[in-house]
Amino acid sequence: MRSVITSLGIIVSVAAVIAVVSMIQGLAYSVVRNFEGLGTNVLTIQSSTPFREQLLGKSNRLTMQDYLLIKKKFGDVGRIVPSFAPFGQFGATISSGGEDNQTRVLAVTATYNDTIRVYPSVGRFITDSDNRSARPVCVIGERVRTNLNLPKNPIGRFIEVGGASLKIVGVMEERGDLLGMSQDDYIVVPFAIGQRIMPNTNLQDITILIDVADISRLDELRDRISGTLREAHALRGDQEDDFRVQTAQQLTQSVSSVTDTITYVLGGVIGISLLVGGIGIMNIMLVSVTERTREIGICKALGARRQTILLQFLLEAVVLSLLGGLIGVVLGWIIGLGGTLFIPGLPPPRIPMWAISLALFFSSAVGLIFGVIPAAKASDLDPIEALRYE
Repeated sequence: MRSVITSLGIIVSVAAVIAVVSMIQGLAYSVVRNFEGLGTNVLTIQSSTPFREQLLGKSNRLTMQDYLLIKKKFGDVGRIVPSFAPFGQFGATISSGGEDNQTRVLAVTATYNDTIRVYPSVGRFITDSDNRSARPVCVIGERVRTNLNLPKNPIGRFIEVGGASLKIVGVMEERGDLLGMSQDDYIVVPFAIGQRIMPNTNLQDITILIDVADISRLDELRDRISGTLREAHALRGDQEDDFRVQTAQQLTQSVSSVTDTITYVLGGVIGISLLVGGIGIMNIMLVSVTERTREIGICKALGARRQTILLQFLLEAVVLSLLGGLIGVVLGWIIGLGGTLFIPGLPPPRIPMWAISLALFFSSAVGLIFGVIPAAKASDLDPIEALRYE
């Protein structure tokens, strides 16, 4: 019982660290995997508004003029794919057959799905002909199909979006949930239709994807595009960019950097409890020395050296801490797995080897450090006095 109580602080601390790290790393892995779907040769150009300007109600945008400028100057480097959300990030109310649903609306060109590597499971995607003739068609996500109670094959059905009646020509392949948010709750319309149904064209904010043919030119193109947009937006040398030009690798690095920072901060905060667990080990081991004073006296009377007694108590503390660390790792993984069952859309936990190694190292170190004082006290006992102890 004393050993269990001694290890309990370490078990709880390590389990908390592993649970937090595994869930955050699992989330990071899922998000990064989505970005990697863009491909290593894709440049993403988006508007960017500094946080302090957002607080003042300002919002920078990439306009149609920016897209046409990029297309004119860099049309020879690869496929240039524009997209925008006609109704903003919160989407619009769509309806079909008496059923309503609030969903995201995305206006794109025909090459959008080839660039992001997501394809229809039923029917087809938007075509160049759809855009040239402003054909009132749409492609829906799987969640939209279920929310509107549409059949498995809804091709030919109509959806009301922003006052326009759009014919369904395809259903996109299912991608599942992420952080409780569906990645399939959206509809895609032709770029020309998006411009037509957009409530306020002044709020149009275009995202531009460039599928670069020569991957060795990525860095050069990123710098040239940045210079072109800065000049077009009349930005002075000391002014920040009001846009971002990023590769898929940079996007994944940004996400990884954020999640790693969160992991380290939360791991550090929870790791403080390891110190509390270490103090608990020291207290219990000190009690153990007192309870086993007579045993220590007998060992010394039979010839046990000071170093032997010291090593015995140090090993006890380290083994108890290490066992507590091992149990904590397993328990933390179970807690992380339980989190995925109770939190909708949370990806499966992933425990990196560095987290396991660090947890076991620190739990062993805690046992070693906080076991020194009790071990030293035990080894310094006078055998005659120890044998007299009641």
